[in-house]
Amino acid sequence: MSNAPIALHEALASFDALWSPRIVSRVNDYDVRLTKVAGEHLWHVHDHTDEFFLVLDGELRISLRDPEERTVVLPKNSMFTVPRGTEHKPSAPTGATILLFEPSGTSTVGDRHEEVPDHVDETTGHALS
Repeated sequence: MSNAPIALHEALASFDALWSPRIVSRVNDYDVRLTKVAGEHLWHVHDHTDEFFLVLDGELRISLRDPEERTVVLPKNSMFTVPRGTEHKPSAPTGATILLFEPSGTSTVGDRHEEVPDHVDETTGHALS
């Protein structure tokens, strides 16, 4: 990881892949990840960790089953934390860029999930190049 300041707009300009986070920094045992999203992700659950979303641009929707189904709408500059064990499905009909805080090694599709579509990169984040 760099010990120099990171310009988020430059980091975002360095990749085009959707739903494929880039690790821009680490804070203790957590990754700080940037990602571009558009369309729908998939229903999934993180059994052991909360998931923090900060919308940098666009609008993110997070459907939740907790226990009733509802959708949280996050416009630009909004944040939301999905509690551990909550089934959720992020989507961005018109696209969005988001910043995530997750424990290092956390899978982008959680511990339990629907079948992963071919376009979804289910890694634990790529190092920012």
